[in-house]
Amino acid sequence: MQNVSFRKVKTSVYLVKQTDEAICHFEMSGLLPEDQTLALNTRLGTLALLTSDPATSHPTLLAEQQFSSSEMSVLVPLLQSYPHYCPYEVLLASFNSGNTTEASIERFRLRLQEAQFAGVWDYEMRPVRNILSRARFKLRDFGIEISSILETGYILIYTPARKVREIV
Repeated sequence: MQNVSFRKVKTSVYLVKQTDEAICHFEMSGLLPEDQTLALNTRLGTLALLTSDPATSHPTLLAEQQFSSSEMSVLVPLLQSYPHYCPYEVLLASFNSGNTTEASIERFRLRLQEAQFAGVWDYEMRPVRNILSRARFKLRDFGIEISSILETGYILIYTPARKVREIV
């Protein structure tokens, strides 16, 4: 049985911004080179890696992946939480209800605590871990890895170029 300890954190730090924008841009400084940007089309479920080319006046597409709605439900909180980690309860709230308000995050935090005491924490998180695994595979094209932080959540980290080539 996996032991999980929950720290009382201020929930508002981890709220995922709800957006009606069709395309969201993420600079991801420290994760990607300064001239690269991620563009997420929330309606189509596509994530594109764009770079600004000084020789031309338009961006250049470096990589693109299509994500399912389930994968989008965990990808969006991870992208919006960067450079910080995304707690388990935020991912679970987004995955199960698509709603990441303070109340829903608190509800899923309590749900995870109850699952921990009942010894079914792994069972509760398994669907999220399965979806994260699929999203992790797709993010490797961008040089990004989803890394687990024990008893805390997940964080996006940089994958060196040579490691990306080895994976593909």
